Amino acid sequence: MAFLKIASLFFVTALAEIVGCYLPWLVLKQGKPAWLLLPAALSLALFAWLLTLHPTAAGRTYAAYGGAYICVALLWLRCVDGVALTRFDIAGAALALVGMAVIALQPSQ
Repeated sequence: MAFLKIASLFFVTALAEIVGCYLPWLVLKQGKPAWLLLPAALSLALFAWLLTLHPTAAGRTYAAYGGAYICVALLWLRCVDGVALTRFDIAGAALALVGMAVIALQPSQ
């Protein structure tokens, strides 16, 4: 159960980061309205706040978070960008999740 709670928080955190970066990309690369920068800034602020909710040291949190970020980025690639995932994408995401679990679930010292 602990892993599901940690993983869920990581996945919400990753989504906030990706949205916060995607909206400025739309403004700068696709000429979308500049008002999208406001929700982008709010999303990045949410991302930073969500990282503070993790109970472990910041560096360990960032290391484990990377695994979740990879998976969410690939889901974004599929669902938003419409690009089919390859077996290598899926294998890489699985490895990243294993790495996240090893880091996040290590015994406390």
